[in-house]
Amino acid sequence: MVVSIITVKLHAPWVHSLKEKRAIVKSLMGRLSNKFNVSVIESDAQDVHQTIIISFAFLAANQGLADSMDETICDFIEANTDAEVLGFQSERR
Repeated sequence: MVVSIITVKLHAPWVHSLKEKRAIVKSLMGRLSNKFNVSVIESDAQDVHQTIIISFAFLAANQGLADSMDETICDFIEANTDAEVLGFQSERR
């Protein structure tokens, strides 16, 4: 078993309130959770309007499956948000 934890940092320059940010984060987290059956949290910068940092975790049977899921989920995030992706950080255990 492989545990994969991915942290994604996004920048949304048009967001001017925490309420706007919360709507974007909640929508993205819900879509990730429903489509890929992963655990998702907003892991940092909760009080910063234009910065979104979310982390998601999942179990995979082997390293190859974990790599494939990582790539698929990262592609999904890039395709389904207007925010600029600043980076992905991956951790395996």
